[in-house]
Amino acid sequence: MLGIIGGTGLTQLANLEITHRKVARTPFGEPSGALTFGHICDQEVIFLARHGYGHTIPPHEVNYRANLWALKDHGVDRVVSVATVGGIHPGLIPGMLVIPDQIIDYTHGREATCLVENGKPVTHLDFTFPYCDRMRKALLQAAASAGISLRDGGVYGVTQGPRLETAAEINRMERDGADMVGMTGMPEAYLARELALCYAAVGVVVNYAAGRGLSADGIQMEEIQSVLGEVMLQVRHLLEQLVTNDAAGLCQF
Repeated sequence: MLGIIGGTGLTQLANLEITHRKVARTPFGEPSGALTFGHICDQEVIFLARHGYGHTIPPHEVNYRANLWALKDHGVDRVVSVATVGGIHPGLIPGMLVIPDQIIDYTHGREATCLVENGKPVTHLDFTFPYCDRMRKALLQAAASAGISLRDGGVYGVTQGPRLETAAEINRMERDGADMVGMTGMPEAYLARELALCYAAVGVVVNYAAGRGLSADGIQMEEIQSVLGEVMLQVRHLLEQLVTNDAAGLCQF
């Protein structure tokens, strides 16, 4: 079953026919909100708003472990994570979608593993390629089928938040090789790997990163809001096509 994690601007899915909601319990506490069960194009999915349904949980306080555990515990085996990002690479402009293929983690102090049991050896997992290639290909195929233009690949630099970055920090991230910046990509992606979930992300570019383009003199929050509404329509169309392709047996999971 497909699980969808919505970020800023996607606290609900207009194309989701809701059947019921369920409050989940996990060994790591409660997730960001109740799991929303429903159907997109007659296919069952589970939706979860990463920041809560009132967008009240900041990025550094999201219970990522509980979120991923709850989805897995209720039958999810593949996850699409939707996250807003700022464009560092000059080709990533507001209103674009991107399917990242790599991560640089700048976060700190977040609970980053589910594999914590007293008396048991530490578990190390390969994370060379942080996203599930099958889900990435399914998203790219869905975009092609739906006529949605997006960028294939890019390095997602994950910062701590909730503050936005300085221009100097963005310059550093660019030197490191980051193409986009956001606050929620980790430890979410790694926890999905621990739980054997086929996980990929859709980056929604809503602004130029600090010191870039129209953000050269500062990031204007009202401009982000104006971009969000329009680009999230593309995200919904992308998800509809993904589910349609899956139902038709076009996705190899």
